[in-house]
Amino acid sequence: MNDDATAPGSDAPGSEQTGSGPISVLLVDDQDLVRYGFGVILGMADGIEVVGEASDGRQAIDRARTLHPDVILMDVQMPVLDGLAATRELVADPAVGSAVLILTTFDRDDYLYQALQAGASGFLLKNASPENLIEAVRVVAGGDALLAPAVTKRVIARFATGTGDPAQLSPGDHERRPAAAAHPDRAAAHIPQLTERESDVLALIAQGKSNAEIAAELVVGEATVKTHVSNLLAKLQLRDRIQAVIYAYEHGIVTPVS
Repeated sequence: MNDDATAPGSDAPGSEQTGSGPISVLLVDDQDLVRYGFGVILGMADGIEVVGEASDGRQAIDRARTLHPDVILMDVQMPVLDGLAATRELVADPAVGSAVLILTTFDRDDYLYQALQAGASGFLLKNASPENLIEAVRVVAGGDALLAPAVTKRVIARFATGTGDPAQLSPGDHERRPAAAAHPDRAAAHIPQLTERESDVLALIAQGKSNAEIAAELVVGEATVKTHVSNLLAKLQLRDRIQAVIYAYEHGIVTPVS
């Protein structure tokens, strides 16, 4: 898997896929050629099966409730019901149980933020390579979160403005804003159920650092970092690192450098 998309690792408790059958995928896009192209790519991959298609968000919800796919590959801009509204409804329905992988071209940062809040398991560039598409499906099917590095940086830049709503900024504003800074002491004060080290790890996650980078900064092993991540996700009842980033910024654990 190249730099187009990276998975943060199996940090969420119980994140590994347990089924022995192929990963079932529902393709959702209003463009026939896009669905066809993704279908061809995924159809050639071992252990992945395309079980259905939908051309709008409402169809996606109806078919997801019937087919119960492991992964829903969801476009954003569609007629009848857009992908963001469909994602919110699907994630909120415990009977569906599908992981939603959003397709994005990065032209709307507010889409990224809203989809994160809606519970999407990750993002994929529409110009990603076939290998990235296949790997992304496998990652989210296994219960992990997936973000392209560029998406992580853009979302964090929006949070780092301190406005509380990244959607209010126009494109390019994040380039003129100060960088984010971690405040572990403040994190511990706001999140009493976390240990001091777990608070440190949460603050570093919110800055977009990988497990390896966190391990290097805290001078511990990567396995130790993964344990801290799993513990803090469980304690805060967060699904994955994506939710951890949102949580950290919304609770003032990471703030802009003045």
